[in-house]
Amino acid sequence: MGGNQSVPKVTAQDRAILDLKLQRDKVKQYQKKIQAVLDREYEIAKRQLAEGHKDRAVSTLRKRKYQESILHKTDAQLENLETLVSTIEFSLIQVSVMHGLKQGNEVLKQIHKELNIENVEKLLEETAEAREYQREIDEMLANTLTVEDEEAVQAELAALQGEQLGAGQKKTPVVFPPVPKTEPVASKPVVMEPRAEDQAASPERERVPVAA
Repeated sequence: MGGNQSVPKVTAQDRAILDLKLQRDKVKQYQKKIQAVLDREYEIAKRQLAEGHKDRAVSTLRKRKYQESILHKTDAQLENLETLVSTIEFSLIQVSVMHGLKQGNEVLKQIHKELNIENVEKLLEETAEAREYQREIDEMLANTLTVEDEEAVQAELAALQGEQLGAGQKKTPVVFPPVPKTEPVASKPVVMEPRAEDQAASPERERVPVAA
């Protein structure tokens, strides 16, 4: 697994920066070694002076002074290396930015080329021609269809508009009255009593004898 993964390409600039950083690290290691020598020689000169060997102490301090001069030179070399590495890295960033700007300018030129006046006018002309062609088709169809066909077309159009209008409106829910919880009470029949004036005005019904 992982055999198909692409390996990042190492350019000449990458190798140059890597070499400079390796040299910088070597200089730093050399500085540490010199600093250790300076510390040791200082202790040696201090001990020689305490033992009464003044000449040896002076000689040791002279060697120590020479090592200090070398250390100062390595400081300058280290500063030059770090400056060079920073300059190269910043230059690579500038090159990358310039490359991006160049590609962006090419894209803008291509867009402007496609959106020039001639292409815009051509597009407008093609649009006008398409509209004119559609108008001619509409007129031809209108002259070909009968009155009944045109009425059917208008009816279908009205039906489609009605469906769209109905789909856009919300349906109002139907609210039913609540169901009564108690049973209905049967009402008593109302007996109409005859009025007094009706009784006085109506004569008694005569019984008709039935023939034997």
